[in-house]
Amino acid sequence: MTSESFNASVFLVDRQVEAGRGDRTAITGPAGGLTYAELAAHVAELATGLQSLGVRPEERVLLVMSDRPETAITILAVMRMGAVAVPVSTMYNGTELATLIRDSRARVVVATPEFAPTVQEALLGAPEVVLFVLTDAPDRRPAQSIRPTVRLWSDVLETGGQAGRTYDTWRDSSALWLYTSGTTGAPKAAMHRHGAIQDVYETYGRQVLGIRPEDRCFSVARLFFAYGIGNSLFFPLAAGATAILDPARPTPGGVIARVMEERPTLFFAGPTFFAALLASDAPDDAFQSVRLAVSAGEALPAEIYRRFTDRFGVDIIDGLGSTEALHIFVSNHPGRVRPGSSGTVVPGYEAKLLDDFGAPVKDGEPGHLYVRGDSVATGYWCRTATTRQVFQGEWLRTGDTYVRGEDGFYQCLGRSNDMIKAGGIWVSPMEVEARLLQHTSVGECAVVAYVDADGLEKPVACVVSAPGRTVDATELIGFCRDGLASFKRPREVLVLDELPKTATGKIQRVVVRQIAADLLGKTR
Repeated sequence: MTSESFNASVFLVDRQVEAGRGDRTAITGPAGGLTYAELAAHVAELATGLQSLGVRPEERVLLVMSDRPETAITILAVMRMGAVAVPVSTMYNGTELATLIRDSRARVVVATPEFAPTVQEALLGAPEVVLFVLTDAPDRRPAQSIRPTVRLWSDVLETGGQAGRTYDTWRDSSALWLYTSGTTGAPKAAMHRHGAIQDVYETYGRQVLGIRPEDRCFSVARLFFAYGIGNSLFFPLAAGATAILDPARPTPGGVIARVMEERPTLFFAGPTFFAALLASDAPDDAFQSVRLAVSAGEALPAEIYRRFTDRFGVDIIDGLGSTEALHIFVSNHPGRVRPGSSGTVVPGYEAKLLDDFGAPVKDGEPGHLYVRGDSVATGYWCRTATTRQVFQGEWLRTGDTYVRGEDGFYQCLGRSNDMIKAGGIWVSPMEVEARLLQHTSVGECAVVAYVDADGLEKPVACVVSAPGRTVDATELIGFCRDGLASFKRPREVLVLDELPKTATGKIQRVVVRQIAADLLGKTR
């Protein structure tokens, strides 16, 4: 039995041209712009050019690229020709990148020039690569000292000439792999179908964002993140809207400049970046073009929400998603925001909370969060044991601990392995952090468990002071005691210059726990 043909690249781009929207702006930004007609033509040409160089359907093409039109074209072209796009973090070093190239069995790597040295180093440890494509080179000639065949992206585009036909993919054909540490540590590739790209648009993009052709989308999260590729590629293109791509590394100043110049209507970031924007000298009217801001990646503290909306006059809808689900599946909605909550289940998904024994928990009781929906990945590449642990039938175990209210709103208590048991009672780090952030001296914070000399867990707060403020540890502990049950208060407050973060901007709680253990061990 043959499945019905469906190609995500055609859905995102060709569909808009066929609908008469070819002259609308698809992509804009400092690296250049494209109309939908121009984007469709380049995607078809690059797909044909890659085919002529021996790239085969269903094999992986790994991308090490900053956010620019060439990156979008490459992702779409790879999917159009039936191959699998594997955009990876541009923050990896050569050794780390080589590991991912070998793991994905990619024979083709595409990079933007600023990452050419890293890729060259990686290729020394990835002998299976036969083709290295550079979008540009300083002297317009790629270095020939590299072992694989090297081509300029523009030459591959020209080689395409007359665009060939779209490969006959199905909704269940593999379109995209995204590497994630997910719930279990080492990076692994979550495998996503062509159909899942339409699924996340129809659920979150259309029913929560309410995205429309007049929207302009700007995302701090890059295209190699599930969050970023939805924000900057899937949602705007599926709706016939405009994606704003910026190849520069995101900084508060750079992002504010881009927002004020490009005037997006939808702005996407994570809690850490929203906090950084609050600490910057951004003018209060910087976000006047933005109709809605979105936060994801980790729970948005209510205090950051309040400060941002009060200062900039833009509402933020916080949501929960994952690489394994491709985008957000629990979210607040425009006009229906509960600060400190992840919101309600996005239409098209189902969620449940289970205890340690797999039994459902009652509303108001904490449980492990499971979700199911059509966008969930088919599993991890070559990780059978981990796939069975995380993907349980139709259900995805997210690794998060949540509590559901009677009204259907979900509140994050933290990652399941981050919960603290103090005095025999479970303590949510998120709840203590939310209280700490209400104090004017605290800019950022992370609450972790410290095991004392008696082997007992104690909550410890690691904080970064707000600009121009000084942290008083005793005052902060009293502040928490006044606003929380006494057993939830941090027993120690450690002041740090900064909190260690992952490439996605999430706090590295494992590292914070080690820092706390080292510092407290020295003071005993």
